[in-house]
Amino acid sequence: MNLSFPAKRSLVLAALLLALGGCSVRQLAVNSVGNAIAQGGSAFSSDDDPELIRAAAPFSLKLIESLLAESPDHQGLLLAASRGFTQYAYAFLQQEAEEAEAHNLAQALQLEDRARRMYRRARDYGLRGLALHGADFERRLRADPRRAVAALPASAVPLLYWTGASWGALIGLSKDKPDVLGELPIVEALMDRALELDESFDRGALHTFMIGYESVRQGRRGDPAERARQHFTRAMELSGGLDAAPLLALAEAVCVPQQRRAEFEALLHKVLQIQDGDNRLANLVAQRRARWLLSRTEHLFTN
Repeated sequence: MNLSFPAKRSLVLAALLLALGGCSVRQLAVNSVGNAIAQGGSAFSSDDDPELIRAAAPFSLKLIESLLAESPDHQGLLLAASRGFTQYAYAFLQQEAEEAEAHNLAQALQLEDRARRMYRRARDYGLRGLALHGADFERRLRADPRRAVAALPASAVPLLYWTGASWGALIGLSKDKPDVLGELPIVEALMDRALELDESFDRGALHTFMIGYESVRQGRRGDPAERARQHFTRAMELSGGLDAAPLLALAEAVCVPQQRRAEFEALLHKVLQIQDGDNRLANLVAQRRARWLLSRTEHLFTN
Protein backbone atom coordinates (compact mmCIF):
# COMPACT_ATOMS: atom_id res chain seq x y z
CA MET A 1 0.00 0.00 0.00
CA ASN A 2 1.70 3.18 -1.21
CA LEU A 3 0.93 5.91 1.34
CA SER A 4 0.29 9.10 -0.64
CA PHE A 5 -1.44 12.03 1.02
CA PRO A 6 -1.68 15.38 -0.83
CA ALA A 7 1.41 17.53 -1.12
CA LYS A 8 1.59 20.71 0.98
CA ARG A 9 1.50 23.16 -1.95
CA SER A 10 -1.81 21.71 -3.17
CA LEU A 11 -3.27 21.86 0.34
CA VAL A 12 -2.36 25.51 0.90
CA LEU A 13 -3.73 26.50 -2.50
CA ALA A 14 -6.93 24.56 -1.83
CA ALA A 15 -7.46 26.33 1.48
CA LEU A 16 -7.13 29.71 -0.23
CA LEU A 17 -9.50 28.75 -3.03
CA LEU A 18 -12.26 27.78 -0.62
CA ALA A 19 -12.36 31.43 0.45
CA LEU A 20 -12.95 32.70 -3.09
CA GLY A 21 -16.22 34.28 -4.06
CA GLY A 22 -17.98 33.83 -7.40
CA CYS A 23 -19.44 30.42 -8.11
CA SER A 24 -18.05 29.77 -11.59
CA VAL A 25 -14.52 30.97 -10.85
CA ARG A 26 -14.49 29.12 -7.55
CA GLN A 27 -15.78 25.91 -9.12
CA LEU A 28 -13.16 26.05 -11.86
CA ALA A 29 -10.42 26.67 -9.31
CA VAL A 30 -11.63 23.88 -7.02
CA ASN A 31 -11.68 21.42 -9.90
CA SER A 32 -8.17 22.45 -10.96
CA VAL A 33 -6.76 22.01 -7.46
CA GLY A 34 -8.72 18.78 -7.08
CA ASN A 35 -6.92 17.42 -10.12
CA ALA A 36 -3.56 18.35 -8.60
CA ILE A 37 -4.42 16.73 -5.27
CA ALA A 38 -5.65 13.55 -6.95
CA GLN A 39 -2.40 13.21 -8.90
CA GLY A 40 -0.07 14.27 -6.10
CA GLY A 41 1.22 12.61 -2.96
CA SER A 42 4.84 11.82 -3.74
CA ALA A 43 6.10 14.36 -1.19
CA PHE A 44 4.37 12.44 1.59
CA SER A 45 4.99 8.90 0.34
CA SER A 46 8.75 9.49 0.34
CA ASP A 47 8.78 11.09 3.81
CA ASP A 48 10.83 9.40 6.51
CA ASP A 49 8.75 10.56 9.52
CA PRO A 50 5.45 8.66 9.93
CA GLU A 51 4.51 10.70 13.01
CA LEU A 52 4.78 13.93 11.05
CA ILE A 53 2.47 12.51 8.39
CA ARG A 54 0.11 11.22 11.05
CA ALA A 55 -0.24 14.76 12.40
CA ALA A 56 -0.72 16.29 8.94
CA ALA A 57 -3.10 13.71 7.48
CA PRO A 58 -6.34 14.75 9.27
CA PHE A 59 -6.05 18.30 7.90
CA SER A 60 -5.39 16.93 4.43
CA LEU A 61 -8.40 14.63 4.58
CA LYS A 62 -10.79 17.27 5.91
CA LEU A 63 -9.65 19.67 3.21
CA ILE A 64 -10.40 17.05 0.56
CA GLU A 65 -13.87 16.68 2.05
CA SER A 66 -14.32 20.47 1.95
CA LEU A 67 -13.40 20.47 -1.73
CA LEU A 68 -15.83 17.62 -2.35
CA ALA A 69 -18.58 19.70 -0.77
CA GLU A 70 -17.90 22.23 -3.54
CA SER A 71 -17.44 19.65 -6.31
CA PRO A 72 -19.19 16.42 -5.20
CA ASP A 73 -18.69 14.56 -8.49
CA HIS A 74 -14.97 15.21 -8.86
CA GLN A 75 -13.65 11.72 -9.49
CA GLY A 76 -10.07 12.58 -8.56
CA LEU A 77 -11.11 13.97 -5.19
CA LEU A 78 -13.33 10.97 -4.52
CA LEU A 79 -10.35 8.72 -5.24
CA ALA A 80 -8.09 10.82 -3.01
CA ALA A 81 -10.63 10.60 -0.18
CA SER A 82 -11.08 6.85 -0.52
CA ARG A 83 -7.33 6.29 -0.68
CA GLY A 84 -6.49 8.72 2.11
CA PHE A 85 -9.02 7.49 4.67
CA THR A 86 -8.03 3.87 3.98
CA GLN A 87 -4.35 4.63 4.46
CA TYR A 88 -4.93 6.67 7.61
CA ALA A 89 -7.11 3.97 9.18
CA TYR A 90 -4.62 1.22 8.43
CA ALA A 91 -1.37 2.99 9.28
CA PHE A 92 -2.45 5.01 12.29
CA LEU A 93 -5.57 3.42 13.80
CA GLN A 94 -5.88 -0.31 13.10
CA GLN A 95 -2.25 -1.12 13.79
CA GLU A 96 -2.26 0.89 17.02
CA ALA A 97 -5.45 -0.88 18.09
CA GLU A 98 -3.79 -4.27 17.68
CA GLU A 99 -0.68 -3.12 19.55
CA ALA A 100 -2.76 -1.70 22.43
CA GLU A 101 -4.96 -4.77 22.86
CA ALA A 102 -2.59 -6.57 25.25
CA HIS A 103 -2.21 -3.70 27.72
CA ASN A 104 -5.16 -1.33 27.25
CA LEU A 105 -8.28 -3.03 25.93
CA ALA A 106 -10.46 0.08 26.22
CA GLN A 107 -8.04 2.09 24.08
CA ALA A 108 -7.79 -0.76 21.58
CA LEU A 109 -11.56 -0.95 21.19
CA GLN A 110 -11.80 2.82 20.74
CA LEU A 111 -9.12 2.82 18.05
CA GLU A 112 -10.72 -0.14 16.31
CA ASP A 113 -14.07 1.63 16.25
CA ARG A 114 -12.44 4.71 14.73
CA ALA A 115 -10.73 2.54 12.13
CA ARG A 116 -14.06 0.99 11.17
CA ARG A 117 -15.60 4.42 10.72
CA MET A 118 -12.69 5.61 8.58
CA TYR A 119 -12.83 2.48 6.41
CA ARG A 120 -16.57 2.94 5.97
CA ARG A 121 -16.06 6.54 4.92
CA ALA A 122 -13.33 5.47 2.48
CA ARG A 123 -15.58 2.78 1.00
CA ASP A 124 -18.44 5.21 0.53
CA TYR A 125 -16.24 7.73 -1.27
CA GLY A 126 -14.98 4.95 -3.51
CA LEU A 127 -18.51 3.87 -4.31
CA ARG A 128 -19.40 7.45 -5.21
CA GLY A 129 -16.47 7.53 -7.59
CA LEU A 130 -17.43 4.23 -9.22
CA ALA A 131 -21.04 5.42 -9.52
CA LEU A 132 -19.83 8.06 -11.97
CA HIS A 133 -19.30 5.18 -14.42
CA GLY A 134 -22.96 4.19 -14.34
CA ALA A 135 -26.21 5.11 -12.64
CA ASP A 136 -27.41 3.21 -9.58
CA PHE A 137 -24.04 1.48 -9.26
CA GLU A 138 -24.15 0.54 -5.57
CA ARG A 139 -27.58 -1.09 -5.85
CA ARG A 140 -26.44 -3.08 -8.87
CA LEU A 141 -23.17 -4.00 -7.15
CA ARG A 142 -24.96 -5.40 -4.13
CA ALA A 143 -27.47 -7.29 -6.28
CA ASP A 144 -24.98 -8.87 -8.71
CA PRO A 145 -21.36 -7.84 -8.01
CA ARG A 146 -19.65 -9.42 -11.01
CA ARG A 147 -22.18 -8.16 -13.49
CA ALA A 148 -22.00 -4.66 -12.03
CA VAL A 149 -18.23 -4.38 -12.40
CA ALA A 150 -17.96 -6.13 -15.78
CA ALA A 151 -18.34 -2.93 -17.81
CA LEU A 152 -15.95 -0.79 -15.76
CA PRO A 153 -12.96 0.47 -17.81
CA ALA A 154 -9.26 0.38 -16.98
CA SER A 155 -9.45 3.97 -15.77
CA ALA A 156 -11.55 2.70 -12.84
CA VAL A 157 -8.79 0.45 -11.46
CA PRO A 158 -7.61 2.87 -8.72
CA LEU A 159 -11.18 3.27 -7.46
CA LEU A 160 -11.79 -0.47 -7.70
CA TYR A 161 -8.69 -1.11 -5.60
CA TRP A 162 -9.27 1.46 -2.88
CA THR A 163 -12.98 0.70 -2.62
CA GLY A 164 -12.19 -3.00 -2.33
CA ALA A 165 -9.31 -2.47 0.10
CA SER A 166 -11.35 -0.29 2.45
CA TRP A 167 -14.36 -2.60 2.24
CA GLY A 168 -12.22 -5.66 2.91
CA ALA A 169 -10.58 -3.98 5.90
CA LEU A 170 -13.99 -2.98 7.25
CA ILE A 171 -15.17 -6.59 6.98
CA GLY A 172 -11.99 -7.77 8.70
CA LEU A 173 -12.84 -5.57 11.70
CA SER A 174 -16.50 -6.67 11.74
CA LYS A 175 -16.19 -10.43 12.22
CA ASP A 176 -19.03 -10.44 14.76
CA LYS A 177 -21.48 -9.02 12.19
CA PRO A 178 -22.76 -11.75 9.81
CA ASP A 179 -24.43 -9.22 7.51
CA VAL A 180 -21.11 -7.47 6.93
CA LEU A 181 -19.25 -10.75 6.41
CA GLY A 182 -21.78 -11.55 3.70
CA GLU A 183 -20.36 -8.66 1.65
CA LEU A 184 -17.08 -10.48 0.92
CA PRO A 185 -18.23 -11.50 -2.60
CA ILE A 186 -18.51 -7.79 -3.44
CA VAL A 187 -14.91 -7.17 -2.40
CA GLU A 188 -13.83 -10.18 -4.43
CA ALA A 189 -15.63 -8.90 -7.53
CA LEU A 190 -14.04 -5.46 -7.21
CA MET A 191 -10.52 -6.85 -6.84
CA ASP A 192 -10.89 -9.52 -9.50
CA ARG A 193 -12.08 -6.93 -12.00
CA ALA A 194 -9.14 -4.67 -11.15
CA LEU A 195 -6.76 -7.60 -11.66
CA GLU A 196 -8.32 -8.32 -15.05
CA LEU A 197 -7.84 -4.71 -16.13
CA ASP A 198 -4.37 -3.94 -14.74
CA GLU A 199 -2.65 -6.50 -12.55
CA SER A 200 0.43 -4.26 -12.26
CA PHE A 201 -1.43 -1.41 -10.55
CA ASP A 202 0.59 0.41 -7.88
CA ARG A 203 3.60 -1.91 -8.14
CA GLY A 204 1.58 -5.05 -7.49
CA ALA A 205 -0.77 -3.77 -4.77
CA LEU A 206 -3.61 -5.95 -6.05
CA HIS A 207 -1.50 -9.08 -5.74
CA THR A 208 -0.42 -8.02 -2.25
CA PHE A 209 -4.06 -7.69 -1.24
CA MET A 210 -4.82 -11.14 -2.62
CA ILE A 211 -2.08 -12.75 -0.48
CA GLY A 212 -4.27 -12.23 2.55
CA TYR A 213 -7.59 -12.64 0.78
CA GLU A 214 -6.98 -16.10 -0.65
CA SER A 215 -7.50 -17.71 2.78
CA VAL A 216 -11.17 -16.62 2.82
CA ARG A 217 -11.92 -16.91 -0.90
CA GLN A 218 -14.75 -19.30 -1.62
CA GLY A 219 -15.27 -21.69 -4.54
CA ARG A 220 -11.70 -21.80 -5.86
CA ARG A 221 -9.78 -24.99 -6.56
CA GLY A 222 -6.41 -25.73 -5.09
CA ASP A 223 -4.57 -24.81 -1.93
CA PRO A 224 -5.26 -21.23 -0.74
CA ALA A 225 -1.72 -20.96 0.62
CA GLU A 226 -0.27 -21.90 -2.76
CA ARG A 227 -2.45 -19.30 -4.49
CA ALA A 228 -1.26 -16.74 -1.94
CA ARG A 229 2.35 -17.61 -2.71
CA GLN A 230 1.73 -17.12 -6.42
CA HIS A 231 0.39 -13.64 -5.70
CA PHE A 232 3.40 -13.00 -3.46
CA THR A 233 5.82 -13.92 -6.24
CA ARG A 234 4.07 -11.61 -8.69
CA ALA A 235 3.85 -8.74 -6.19
CA MET A 236 7.58 -8.98 -5.54
CA GLU A 237 8.28 -8.99 -9.28
CA LEU A 238 6.12 -5.93 -9.92
CA SER A 239 7.62 -3.97 -7.03
CA GLY A 240 11.17 -4.97 -7.89
CA GLY A 241 11.49 -6.29 -4.36
CA LEU A 242 11.34 -2.72 -3.02
CA ASP A 243 7.97 -2.90 -1.23
CA ALA A 244 7.74 -4.44 2.23
CA ALA A 245 4.00 -5.09 2.05
CA PRO A 246 4.12 -8.46 0.19
CA LEU A 247 6.67 -9.85 2.66
CA LEU A 248 4.56 -8.73 5.60
CA ALA A 249 1.38 -10.14 4.05
CA LEU A 250 2.89 -13.57 3.42
CA ALA A 251 4.30 -13.74 6.94
CA GLU A 252 0.92 -12.99 8.51
CA ALA A 253 -1.47 -14.70 6.10
CA VAL A 254 0.45 -17.92 5.38
CA CYS A 255 3.32 -18.47 7.81
CA VAL A 256 1.33 -17.93 11.01
CA PRO A 257 -1.61 -20.24 10.11
CA GLN A 258 0.82 -22.90 8.85
CA GLN A 259 3.11 -22.37 11.87
CA ARG A 260 6.17 -21.82 9.68
CA ARG A 261 8.20 -19.90 12.23
CA ALA A 262 11.56 -19.87 10.47
CA GLU A 263 10.07 -18.48 7.27
CA PHE A 264 7.99 -15.97 9.27
CA GLU A 265 11.09 -14.58 10.95
CA ALA A 266 13.09 -14.55 7.72
CA LEU A 267 10.38 -12.61 5.89
CA LEU A 268 10.08 -10.02 8.64
CA HIS A 269 13.83 -9.52 8.81
CA LYS A 270 13.74 -8.86 5.05
CA VAL A 271 11.05 -6.24 5.70
CA LEU A 272 13.41 -4.49 8.11
CA GLN A 273 16.16 -4.37 5.48
CA ILE A 274 14.14 -2.66 2.73
CA GLN A 275 14.95 0.95 1.92
CA ASP A 276 13.13 2.70 -0.91
CA GLY A 277 12.92 6.47 -1.28
CA ASP A 278 9.84 6.38 -3.51
CA ASN A 279 7.82 4.31 -1.05
CA ARG A 280 9.65 5.08 2.18
CA LEU A 281 6.63 5.97 4.30
CA ALA A 282 4.71 2.76 3.57
CA ASN A 283 7.84 0.71 4.19
CA LEU A 284 8.45 2.44 7.53
CA VAL A 285 4.88 1.65 8.58
CA ALA A 286 5.41 -1.97 7.51
CA GLN A 287 8.69 -2.12 9.42
CA ARG A 288 7.01 -0.92 12.59
CA ARG A 289 4.50 -3.74 12.25
CA ALA A 290 7.27 -6.23 11.49
CA ARG A 291 9.04 -5.33 14.74
CA TRP A 292 5.80 -5.73 16.67
CA LEU A 293 5.12 -9.12 15.08
CA LEU A 294 8.64 -10.30 15.85
CA SER A 295 8.11 -9.30 19.48
CA ARG A 296 5.05 -11.58 19.54
CA THR A 297 6.70 -14.61 17.95
CA GLU A 298 6.39 -16.77 21.07
CA HIS A 299 2.70 -15.93 21.27
CA LEU A 300 2.02 -16.63 17.59
CA PHE A 301 3.87 -19.94 17.37
CA THR A 302 3.27 -22.90 19.64
CA ASN A 303 6.01 -25.20 18.33
